[in-house]
Amino acid sequence: MFEWVSWLGLALAVVIALVAVVIAIGVLSLIVRGIARLRPGVYATLAPTRRRLRVLMALLAVWAAISITLPVESMRDVIDGVLLVLVIATSGWVLIAVINLLLNRTLTRYPTDVPDNRAARRIRTQIQLIRRILGAVIIIVTIGAILLTLPGAEALGASVLASAGLVSVVAGIAAQSALANVFAGMQLAFSDAIRVDDVVIADGEWGRIEEITLTYIVVSIWDQRRLVLPSTYFTTTPFQNWTRNATELLGEINFDLDWRVNIDQMRVHLKKIVAESDLWDGRTANIQVVDATGGFVRVRVLISAADSGAQWDLRTHVREEMVGWLQQKDSAALPRTRVLMVDNEARGRTKGSVEPQERGLFSGSAEADARRQEFTGAIPVQDNVPENLVGPEETDADEAQTSTAKRVTND
Repeated sequence: MFEWVSWLGLALAVVIALVAVVIAIGVLSLIVRGIARLRPGVYATLAPTRRRLRVLMALLAVWAAISITLPVESMRDVIDGVLLVLVIATSGWVLIAVINLLLNRTLTRYPTDVPDNRAARRIRTQIQLIRRILGAVIIIVTIGAILLTLPGAEALGASVLASAGLVSVVAGIAAQSALANVFAGMQLAFSDAIRVDDVVIADGEWGRIEEITLTYIVVSIWDQRRLVLPSTYFTTTPFQNWTRNATELLGEINFDLDWRVNIDQMRVHLKKIVAESDLWDGRTANIQVVDATGGFVRVRVLISAADSGAQWDLRTHVREEMVGWLQQKDSAALPRTRVLMVDNEARGRTKGSVEPQERGLFSGSAEADARRQEFTGAIPVQDNVPENLVGPEETDADEAQTSTAKRVTND
């Protein structure tokens, strides 16, 4: 006679349970496919939840079959404990998938690929934060439920509660910075200060908000780098948000030009440039002289675009076209540096003026004349020179000079 409470009965019961699970899954799949015909895309979004639900259903069916047909009573507690832990863990896994499914379905109602997506970006930011908080809560609750099923968990819980005061103080001091970032992240998400896909300038970098977590925010910079900042940065440091209220922006281009620039012709050419560009949104295109100092006039070109990317490209396009036009059509407007030549004027002033003569070392005063006489006057002749110190040539010269002097005296 066949008995269910046996190893053969156990194996047969497990097979029957798994077949029943397969049949149930097939019926649920037919129902879901019928719903998907009315709402396209539903079946694909249910894929993660369906896989996890199948695992949970299989565990429950096997657990039920083992509980009914297990022939060894001494093994029942161990097997029941293991299966209970697996069921609890799988239930938390399924619950996370269900929450993600509901939140993702909510996000489909708020697309971000539309011109005015401010509300959609706000909802997406808040849902991302809610997803992370709920996921963390489910994981903690699941781990706690598993620990409660283990022997001795009551004693462990009692010891934890007894030291809760000391642990809370230590944890509060150690996690002060982390908790500050958590609350800052929640404040940013629900205060609408920044949202996912906002264009910001933070820490001197221009980029888009890519991700908002509980403790940090990721900014995707224009050159494909990623700037990771703590959440407290955006609550304690000023930053620029270019898309908080709208995506439309104004951009300026400055030119330092010569005073002979023709502003009217520049305005005409600017209108032509923006009219031929798809980047211009048609709101603003204007030229103004905003300064005139230092030998130049500063001309500001003000243009508008639908978003920051289009505004950047439009600014570079207008700047290039304007530079080319100035070089070809209005070269007189190109900046020049002028120099005033004053050399001839200085010479004229020198010739027409009578400057007093400066007194020199040997002229201009009685002392200078005396000094000149001392250095340039006649050298006196010394008569009392010993004959032994005078050479034959010098003696002849002296005699000739003496005879000449006598003749002059007689004459």
